[in-house]
Amino acid sequence: MSAAVPARRRTAVLVWGVALAAYVAAVFHRSSLGVTGVDAAHRFDINASALATFSVAQLAVYAAMQVPVGVLLDRFGSRRLLVTGGALMVAGQLCFALATDVRLAVAARILVGLGDAMTFISVLRLVTFWFPGRTNPLIVQLTGTFGQLGAVLGAVPLVALLHHFGWTPAFLVAAALGTSVVFLVLVAVRDTPHRDSLAGPPPRLADVRRELAAAWAQPGTRLGLWTHFVTQFSGSVFALLWGYPFLVQGQGLTPTTAAALLTLMTVAGLLVGPVLAQLCARHPYRRSVLVFAVVAATATAWAVVLAWPGPAPHWLLVALVLVLAVNGPASIIGFDYARTFNPVSRIGSATGIVNVGGFVASIVLVLAVGVVLDLATPAGRDSPDLTAFRWAFALQYLLWSFGAVQVFRHRNATAVDSPPRRPRAATPPWRSRRGSDRSLSSRSDGSRGGRPQRPSLLR
Repeated sequence: MSAAVPARRRTAVLVWGVALAAYVAAVFHRSSLGVTGVDAAHRFDINASALATFSVAQLAVYAAMQVPVGVLLDRFGSRRLLVTGGALMVAGQLCFALATDVRLAVAARILVGLGDAMTFISVLRLVTFWFPGRTNPLIVQLTGTFGQLGAVLGAVPLVALLHHFGWTPAFLVAAALGTSVVFLVLVAVRDTPHRDSLAGPPPRLADVRRELAAAWAQPGTRLGLWTHFVTQFSGSVFALLWGYPFLVQGQGLTPTTAAALLTLMTVAGLLVGPVLAQLCARHPYRRSVLVFAVVAATATAWAVVLAWPGPAPHWLLVALVLVLAVNGPASIIGFDYARTFNPVSRIGSATGIVNVGGFVASIVLVLAVGVVLDLATPAGRDSPDLTAFRWAFALQYLLWSFGAVQVFRHRNATAVDSPPRRPRAATPPWRSRRGSDRSLSSRSDGSRGGRPQRPSLLR
């Protein structure tokens, strides 16, 4: 029995590693438009508003599919959805590589968004089954953090491919990368430690509605949604589309320098993620304090950059991307709320609801920035100037204000309603039953056996 424990631990790490690779590939496909936006505008001969429709179409499909994908995930399991999602993203990149027409390009980004929608929450469900217990918040945070390595691949290497070999070869390479990851998932990923597939019986519509209603009725799910909403959109929009044009066209940086700053943003997120995970695990009643701190820091950094007379100095832009790097890891706190306030049977549905928040905010901001850039760009100019970017990015303060109010409301409602509960998941494959029982004595709600502590308002 003792010899089997390391083997099972290695299996869990292998499954997670391959699933993480699938998420890295998804982030790469998702962010590939961000550093190629300027080239896409020239290739398809479109303005800022039309360019925004590429990202809006991709993000809208992503957000709209979160709840249906959550239901499908509870029905079919992670492995099948990871394979399907990966294949859709490969098809999207192939279409984007060959597209010369705007309509085909938009269809390609829709395919990418559809496949991307199936990836992250599928990986989170795998983590729930393979790493239950107190290690779960850390593994979830590491998943979200290391997944951003895909943005690194979508920055400097993709820009280099694009400028040296052209549009079509660069995106064909992206499709080839995605294909290899799909094959890895087919070979290595299993849904649970106990069986290869988690597919259940076809759900009845009434059951689906009941599960979604139960997930939404839980104040912790809504708190997770608004947490995701208020923390994600600024960094996401900067990385996905408008950061690169802002740095090149607004701040006057070279394409290489702008790509390097986007890479720095991703690398900094890799370092911050585990720190936030540890803070959430040790102080579960202070998670919203971290949320408010991240929002305040991001709003302050943008205020200084936007108010700076003329182009901002390099050190200030570095400070901005370092603050934006915290946005992604902070948004993962929303999924931690979904996990601790919902049973494992509806983790997929609850996670899908939470994941809608940040991407709805991102869609609104991407589209609004594009419209304002077109309206504020001086007549006769081919590209927006710094003043146009200032007006466009100032729209973020409306979203931060609205989101912060909602987090405050639902934080208090969650505290009054009920304390968080640990979802009952499968026993970790490398632990004995006795060890698992001991691990449950340290609950995620902050109690250590016996009587639970009184819930604090500062969740």
